[in-house]
Amino acid sequence: MTQQKVKVGLYGIGLDTYWPQFEGLHDRLTGYQNTIAGQMRRSEIEIVDCGLIDNPIDARRAADTLKKEDVALIFLYVSTYALSSTVLPVVQQAKVPVIVLNLQPVAAIDYVRFNGMNDRTKMTGEWLAHCQACSVPEIANVFLRSGITFHQVTGILSNDPIAWAEIHAWIDAALAAEAIRKNRIGLLGHYYNGMLDIYSDVTAHSAQLGSHFEILEMCELLALRSEAGEDDIRKKRDEILESFDMDPECSDEEVRRAARTSVALDRLVQRHQLGSLAYFYNGTGDDHYVDLISSVIVGNSLLTSKGVPVAGEYEVKNVQAMKILDLLGAGGSFTEFYAMDFNDDVILMGHDGPGHTRIAEGKTKLKPLKVYHGKVGVGLSVEMRVKQGPVTLLSVIDAPDGSLKLLIAEGESVAGPILEIGNTNSRYRFSLGARDFMNAWCRYGPAHHCAVGVGHLAETLKKFAAVMGLPAIHVC
Repeated sequence: MTQQKVKVGLYGIGLDTYWPQFEGLHDRLTGYQNTIAGQMRRSEIEIVDCGLIDNPIDARRAADTLKKEDVALIFLYVSTYALSSTVLPVVQQAKVPVIVLNLQPVAAIDYVRFNGMNDRTKMTGEWLAHCQACSVPEIANVFLRSGITFHQVTGILSNDPIAWAEIHAWIDAALAAEAIRKNRIGLLGHYYNGMLDIYSDVTAHSAQLGSHFEILEMCELLALRSEAGEDDIRKKRDEILESFDMDPECSDEEVRRAARTSVALDRLVQRHQLGSLAYFYNGTGDDHYVDLISSVIVGNSLLTSKGVPVAGEYEVKNVQAMKILDLLGAGGSFTEFYAMDFNDDVILMGHDGPGHTRIAEGKTKLKPLKVYHGKVGVGLSVEMRVKQGPVTLLSVIDAPDGSLKLLIAEGESVAGPILEIGNTNSRYRFSLGARDFMNAWCRYGPAHHCAVGVGHLAETLKKFAAVMGLPAIHVC
């Protein structure tokens, strides 16, 4: 699907009273704003720059522009002291998240040079070029009194990795939010019978996240599988052999069976322009459907690795979490709690079914199983562990009042033995310790599935939640 650029608003504020008093101040501050725009610029976004606004009349014009351009969020650059009346109308009308940029041009004023200027007018102009912090409390006060949620980045104009990482995290969040709103999610089959925690209201998801749900028929996938040509099956088989570390027990027939189904899954995704997929099916009483559903793991793993996350057991909430993490470049693999290791103070987590091969430690293994535990059929399964290093768990929660929330935890994927049973399986350590983490995580009532991605993403996920208007809970 073609992704349109996300529009991001930028406008600076100053005070027109200053320009005739302090020569060169306006141009200097405009230059600072141009620097910000340059450092924000990315191929995925279009910056709607309203320039330096220095009076309430121009503020109204900026508000009209940002509203018309339908920006996803607004960066408000405080260039010097400015009146809050130049801020409020813009944010009130745009009704999108606003991030106040308190970015000073240098880390500290050169006091010796400053005090040696011997011209108090020039000295005042020099101070005004560095007094970005002056207006920030006033803006915060007015926003809070007006019931407007705001966010703030404080730092230095350039050469400040902390501030600029936060700014780009906001952009990442806006891009992910836009993609989630436009995502088409396929629902194939039915829920796993009896898993009450995973049942979800797809209307609530459409209302709160904007996602579209496409109800798919398993018979359509079966028909696509029967239409798969020999050339396509051979190419897919080659892709499988290249993508996975094959166990010697994997038979040619099982690889071919998985390849044929993978071709059908690709075509189903293309036909319906899907960005993610949740599935489950028993196929009881019909050998054709058992043959189909028992051969989907490999193809679904390949789709997941290509940015189309696939969640087993028809887990709608979790495929949303997987997609969010994938959009943030972290992967997003389906997982659940497997066991606790109190000796090493870690938790083992994994799942049967598809895995996200791009976030695996080494090459993902392909193993044959004689039994899919709790499911029908036999066939190939993936065994992988998530790359060692920082990880983030994400769960989308159905709150009792019908609202959606994000539950977030950061931890580490660590070395050590795993259960080599042909499933995804990793060892995770959390700052709270295994015992307290389990208690803290479950306190918020997530489903037993969640998504895991590489890297520590809590701050970006909280920004994503802010853009989407969702509550976010950060456990650790």
